[in-house]
Amino acid sequence: MTPRRKRMWIIALCVLGVGIAVALILTAFNQNLMYFYSPSEVARGEAPGNRAFRLGGMVVKGSVERGDAKDLTVRFKVTDFAQERAIAYRGILPDLFREGQGIVAIGQLDAQGVFVASEVLAKHDEKYMPPEVAQALKDGQASKAAQP
Repeated sequence: MTPRRKRMWIIALCVLGVGIAVALILTAFNQNLMYFYSPSEVARGEAPGNRAFRLGGMVVKGSVERGDAKDLTVRFKVTDFAQERAIAYRGILPDLFREGQGIVAIGQLDAQGVFVASEVLAKHDEKYMPPEVAQALKDGQASKAAQP
């Protein structure tokens, strides 16, 4: 084999190796992405049923139901002012969690359509709202106003 042909094979193998590495990295990155969905998008079936995603909105007033002291399960609803979605969370809620305030929950839907959260994030002051939640609420209010 001539040196030129040998060099071409080495270059081809390097390009192939880099291509495989990039493909593996992009596949791993795509599997770890967690998209945000509003309650309206979940109701329309746009959210994935078999993987984790973020769900956010305003906690519906009067919807928080706490289990007994031993269980630590909390059930509540979030809304984007167009649709509501039930959330079940087992654990200690953030100190800033309240009815009527914005939250983002991370989890997935169960067989009954209840969002089972593994983590609940509450806004850290009265002026801040996650951009995704603010946009979902704005879209929810717009779609509610457009309905007859």
